[in-house]
Amino acid sequence: MINEIINMNGYGLYVWSSFIFTLVSFGFLYVVTKLNLIKEKKKFEKNFKVLDENKVVSANKQKTYREILANTHTSKV
Repeated sequence: MINEIINMNGYGLYVWSSFIFTLVSFGFLYVVTKLNLIKEKKKFEKNFKVLDENKVVSANKQKTYREILANTHTSKV
């Protein structure tokens, strides 16, 4: 039974190698995207700290800023 699932009538090598390739590719894309997100968050925080008071108040009211800040404080890698 297990042998039949693994072999898949002779096509198992192609099916399983494709499956593994896809899984590895998705994992790689996830890691690259996560690293880019962390880099952009750091860049955002660095740029936000140099704003004057009026710009800080204006930025705090923006929806995008609130979403980024909310994600920054809840997840650490």
